[in-house]
Amino acid sequence: MKQSSNKKSREATAFLYERLSRDDNLEGESYSIVNQKKLLTKVAKEKGYTNLVHFLDDGISGVTMNRPGFVEMMQQL
Repeated sequence: MKQSSNKKSREATAFLYERLSRDDNLEGESYSIVNQKKLLTKVAKEKGYTNLVHFLDDGISGVTMNRPGFVEMMQQL
């Protein structure tokens, strides 16, 4: 998670990434993605992050780097 370096602003940004392989047979946004979002959001807020930006790749294997959500997160960082 990246924290803003602007001392005047109390807003801190966390980039949160959720991914689940296509091996999960659930339709739509997978239940595990929902759980990952909840857990990452909870931890980020506990750490003081106020601006949360989620990126996700649902149904994409971690073996490949062809993950649009991950690529977008890296570009924004």
